[in-house]
Amino acid sequence: MSNEETLKSILIEAMKAYGLSLTPSDVVLERSKDPAHGDYATNLALRYGKSLGFIPRNFALELAGRISDPTIDKIEVAGPGFINFFLHADAMTGVLSEVFRLGDDYGRQVKKGVKVNLEFFSANPTGDIHLGHTRIGAFGDSLAEILIWDGYDVTREYYVNDCGNQVEHLGNSLRARYHELYGEPLVLGDDDYHGVDLIDIAKQVREEFGDKYLVDNQESHDFFIRYGIDAELKKIKNELDNFRIHFDRFSYESEIRKKYDLGKVIEGLKKYTYQKDGATYLRTSAFLDDKDRPIVKSNGQYTYFMPDIAYHYDKMARGYDLLIDVLGADHHGYINRMKSALAMKGYDPSRLEVDLIQMVKTYRDGVEVKMSKRTGKAISHHELVEEVGVDAVRYLFVERSPSTHLDFDYNLALEQSSSNPVYYAQYAHARCCSLLTLGQDIGIDGDGALLSNDYETAILKHIADFGNAIEGAARERAPYRLCAYIHKLAELVHEFYAHNRVIDRDNLPLTRSRLSLVKAAKITLHNALGILGVSSPEKM
Repeated sequence: MSNEETLKSILIEAMKAYGLSLTPSDVVLERSKDPAHGDYATNLALRYGKSLGFIPRNFALELAGRISDPTIDKIEVAGPGFINFFLHADAMTGVLSEVFRLGDDYGRQVKKGVKVNLEFFSANPTGDIHLGHTRIGAFGDSLAEILIWDGYDVTREYYVNDCGNQVEHLGNSLRARYHELYGEPLVLGDDDYHGVDLIDIAKQVREEFGDKYLVDNQESHDFFIRYGIDAELKKIKNELDNFRIHFDRFSYESEIRKKYDLGKVIEGLKKYTYQKDGATYLRTSAFLDDKDRPIVKSNGQYTYFMPDIAYHYDKMARGYDLLIDVLGADHHGYINRMKSALAMKGYDPSRLEVDLIQMVKTYRDGVEVKMSKRTGKAISHHELVEEVGVDAVRYLFVERSPSTHLDFDYNLALEQSSSNPVYYAQYAHARCCSLLTLGQDIGIDGDGALLSNDYETAILKHIADFGNAIEGAARERAPYRLCAYIHKLAELVHEFYAHNRVIDRDNLPLTRSRLSLVKAAKITLHNALGILGVSSPEKM
């Protein structure tokens, strides 16, 4: 059991005397930034004191008096009611045995029994992936892994929009390229796709089917749409695989439309609908939305909102406790309309969360770069990853809060120095590996009995805080918090190395203790980087 888990269980037990049955998630523990304030602090007395009829500070003093445990050296009450815990030194070194016991699973929290559907990326299968999708992908996949490590049961889902005008234009564009291969003039509308990638797909059609689809009829119309979707989606899946993103489920709009008669879905919402100018509107303003939304156009076609409603009903029907949608920032108006549609069906709208991801700009030599010199088009996901590498893109794309615009610096991403945060973190891991290799004939002690100086203690405390960092990143849906944790651990490792002689063959007992600390830091860095989909090189 980690120090955080131990302290939480102690506090939960103490609160029973006041008639409260708390869970670990009810007890907030923070690592103290200043050693003078102890190792951990809790605001438990501030949260519950008044409701129990106490002045919070008095309640903190009384609660502290009830606590006694061998892991705790001292307890102090600070300010209006914060409780600070000072742990015994052996409680800090005890984390080493926990790290070695759990290894690649160190940091995983207990299962919560909560099913989460996390839908993200979902790029339309009509062309190249853009950098907005890249950021959504890096964020969504990292968040999924953080939630899994925090004990949630997570399904990564990709929603394929394979209906509507966009795929009609895709099919028409592919048909035009196919006819062009047989000597016919190229005819593309303004809204069709002019990308040359469709030429290669058209060549695939010719190789597989010859001139079978030169006759324009309903069969060829449907064929070009489906073939184009499948080919573009295959490209996207290959890009995702290279980017280390793997989905558990692909859901298709066409399948949702087959599974649910959208007319019947609307019939079930009849008391919330009305007609206006020939269109059908949903009274979403009666719930959380700022205005009502059309679900059927005046020409009888469904708006994109209608199949999305059925899709979210389908996800709810699959038994998820929580739905998380990761979308571009331009979908802000989408949130309350979908929450309203869920409420109409009797679902708690709080079971849907939407994380909005801001735009990406790229810079080189301090100048914004919008177009690729190679293609003359906007810089694509493939081109960025190919130039700077998966590790740099994945790390740097989640290092900032998703609510802020991301300025991606090519120069920084390629720089091999401490200024590059992903290089800095990976170098710390490689440094640990190098030290362990140099000292492999010496071995380690499992309890780090001789670790005592400030540099050693700082690493121990930070390693012990790993589970807490995962929990906080999951709670706030904030992968960037894990980046901050990684950066701090890397910094502590580098400082420890700079100020301590790690391998001293004239003092093997101390060397074994220090190598045990190095091994624990290596494991923790490996696990933390892995959660973000970033590799942990052993040599650099």
